[in-house]
This record gives sequence, C-alpha cells and structure tokens, in this order.
Amino acid sequence: MGKINPKLSEFLREYNELLLEQKARDCPFSVIASRDSSERMIREYVTDIPEIEWVVDDEVFSSGYTVPVRIFHPNPGLALPVLLYLHGGGHMVDSVKAYDPICRKMAIASQHIVVAPEYRLAPENPYPANVEDTCAVARGIWSTLARRKIHCRKVLSVAGDSAGGSLSATLSHLAQFDKGIVIEKQVLIYPCVDYTAECPSYQKYGTGYFLEADKCIWFFDKYFREGQCRKVASPLYMDFTERLPRTLVITAEFCPLSDEGKIYCEKVISAGGFAKNLNFEGVIHGFLNVEDLLKEVCAEAYRSAGEFLNG
Repeated sequence: MGKINPKLSEFLREYNELLLEQKARDCPFSVIASRDSSERMIREYVTDIPEIEWVVDDEVFSSGYTVPVRIFHPNPGLALPVLLYLHGGGHMVDSVKAYDPICRKMAIASQHIVVAPEYRLAPENPYPANVEDTCAVARGIWSTLARRKIHCRKVLSVAGDSAGGSLSATLSHLAQFDKGIVIEKQVLIYPCVDYTAECPSYQKYGTGYFLEADKCIWFFDKYFREGQCRKVASPLYMDFTERLPRTLVITAEFCPLSDEGKIYCEKVISAGGFAKNLNFEGVIHGFLNVEDLLKEVCAEAYRSAGEFLNG
C-alpha cells in the first residue's frame, strides 16, 4: 500500500472524526443528509468554475420520461463530437447543477459538446429508471441538438464518475446489441461496475478513505428493489465482446472500487477490445469533487480524458 496524498490528510482526519461521532450517536444514513452534504462538498471544494461559451438547459423526449439535459458547448463555431456525461452520487445524490463545474471542465478538456442528463434518482426511482433515462438520451440527443440548430459531428462518446461510470458502462454494454446506439469511446472514472461488492479493495480501502464500504452497500440497498439480481445489473458481469467502445478507466488508489475498475479493463481486453487503466496513486474515490485539495491531480485526470477522447 502506498501513502495517502498529504493534501488529503486533514480532510480525511476531519471526515473520519465526523463519521465516528455519527456512529457514536447511532445516526443512521439519511437520503436527505447525504444529498445535502454531497452537493455542499462540491460547492466548497470545486471553486474554480471556468467560463464556457455556451450552456443551455433542454430536454430529450422519449416515449416514457422526458429527460432534462444541460448542454455545454466549448466552441459553437465548430462542429464538435458529443460526450454524454453522467454524474456520480451512488445513484441517489448529486445533480447536473452540482456537477456543472465538472461538466464545464470536461467540455473544455475534451473539446466535445457535453450533454449531462438529469437522470432520475433512487430511492424515489429505483433501478432501472436511470438506465432507461441514459438510453433515451443516447438515442434522442441528436433530435434535441438538431432542434437547437447545434452543428455537431454525429459521434457519441460517454463518460461518468462513480455511479455515473456504472451508467456509462451499462450503456456501452447495451449498445453492443442495439443498432440505435453507437458509442465511440467510454471514460469511466473510479466506476462502480460490480454491485456484489466482492472485490478485495472493499476490504482493503473500505474504511477510513472517504467512501466507506457500508455506505456503498446502503446505496445499493436503496438503488435496487428487493429481489432484483445485482450481479445481472453489474457491468462487470455483462457480456463482453469486441464491439465494446475503446475504454479508459481512471482509478484511485485508496478507493474500494479500484479493483473492479482494473478487472473491467482486463475483461475488455480479453474480449478483443481496447482498454487502458490510469491509476492515480495516493488519492481517494471522488477526487474530482475535492479539486481544490488536488488541483494537479484533477488537471491530469481531465487532460488524460481529453487526450483519450481525441486520440
């Protein structure tokens, strides 16, 4: 095991003390409190919000739920490819509004038109509601862009962090057998791709490094209905063929999800596809959301994602 980045030491100390206080008071996990604290953390630790030339809210219409989206265009004078960005948050917390700075940075770094869906959250809308929303946007975004008269290259890639990485991978796996969805590349940032929580990193990094193993299980319990097969819903156990998009998986060393991200890469390669794992040493799950503590690390992550998407 390596050493935690010194810039995270104070943050983790304070966070772990808070967790101990909550456990001592026997405070249960709360959906409302989790949503408030997660969005507050992004506001406090992602304060460098870049200007971007064009941002607009719109909708993607489907036969079921109409999905709100926010579109980020870094250069309206150019016909750029499109990147679907799916925010993290355990399928239960965060929003496009909270992730606005991250989407701006991704659009600038990748020189893609970023489309961020406001997919439905659990527990109000359990699995597979957000998968349905993701697929609807992947199919319908071209009509929305045309209605807005946004010139673009009809090339779609997908990216997401944590739960958004899971949705991204799920979309890519479904697209293997769906002629209506073509995914060029996928960028999975410390993704959750195994809802069984059986990888060794859950034991190794599941306590004391921000994302706690018991919190992960709680997220999963809220995401799935009773009796739903979590293994079947896990991208790590879906069909792997050579039709999967070229894949970049960004992992964090001190993250309970790190092993599953690495194994996912190996399975893409074994199926005849291209995959690359970029592991960031000394950092925790969700490091993009504490950017002010890790500016150089986050800059490298955005740069690497952009280079991969344009390579």
